[in-house]
Parts: sequence; structure tokens; C-alpha cells
Amino acid sequence: MDKKSKKIIDSALHLAVEQGWEYTSLRDIAEHAGISASDLYDAIDDKSDILTMLGRAIDKKLLDDIDVSGDNSDSERERLFDLMMDRYEALNEHRDGVCAILESFKCDPKQVIISMPHLCRSMSWMLEISGIEISGISGAIKVTGLTGVYIKVLMVWIKDDSEDLSKTMAYLDKTLERADRAAKLLGF
Repeated sequence: MDKKSKKIIDSALHLAVEQGWEYTSLRDIAEHAGISASDLYDAIDDKSDILTMLGRAIDKKLLDDIDVSGDNSDSERERLFDLMMDRYEALNEHRDGVCAILESFKCDPKQVIISMPHLCRSMSWMLEISGIEISGISGAIKVTGLTGVYIKVLMVWIKDDSEDLSKTMAYLDKTLERADRAAKLLGF
């Protein structure tokens, strides 16, 4: 991630905590980041793009650590579990800001809808890199299912104050197991 993107993300998350995401303007973000409005305009179309930028930065960080040519002794589900936990751990680095933004979604639910295509794209990557096929209708169902799992577990992550995210880990394992059973039952 380039320095400007990092400044934008860090400033937006800081302001989300400080004054609330719904009250944070693009002007506030540019001012806090120490960049011009024009530079901010070049980087994003609106505030939701900052969330996309954060998501892509987290995805990139996770994917940088994956060796796709390496040992494949873990099952697809184990690889997916590890990737998803790595994602929650990466989110933990931005916990206060992410929680503030998620809290603001209660006041502005359209933000959830705006964010869904980007989140689904990210979940597609998690499935693909885990070795799980996502083509066709069954693939669309898998992506939708994993997106639902991610959001459901995210609600546990928000309240998980353990240092090792043990509550999140246990809930993710249980939720992925249920999703895996449902997928097998449906023939996926």
C-alpha cells in the first residue's frame, strides 16, 4: 500500500473513533491526512472506498503470506479457516476504527449494501486461495455463504476481548463446520 493510501485509511479510522464515521466528512479525512482534496479525490470516490481500500490492504497482507506452490497437506477447510482467522487478526490492528464504522452502519444501513460487492470479492479470493472452486452457480452460493459466515463471525469478533481471539476462533470453527455440512448436504 502506498503512503497516501495508508494516510487516508489511518486518518479515516482515527476520525471514525474520535467523532463517529457518520460525522466524518471527506474534508475531515483530507485535512487529518495532510493531503489536498484533489489528492483524496484521485484516491477515492467516496467514504465507502476507504473501506474497500482497507479490505484490499488486508487481503494483500494475507495473500503476501501465502505460498500457493507449497505444501498442500492441509485440507481446503483448514486453509480457509487459517485465512479467515488471519483476516480477523489483521482487522484487530484496526479494531477501534473498524468497530466504530460497523456501529455507524446501524444509522446508515445502505453502507452495508454498498460494501457487499467488495466483501464478496474478498471472500471469493479467500475461497480460491484455499483451493475451493467458485465457478458457476455453486460457486456463487459458496461466495455468498462465506460472506454470511464472515459477517456472522464478525459480530462475535466485535465483542471478543481475548488477546488470542479465542471466542472468534471457536465461533469461526463452529460456523465453518455448519457451512461445510450444509454445502455437502446440498451437493457442493
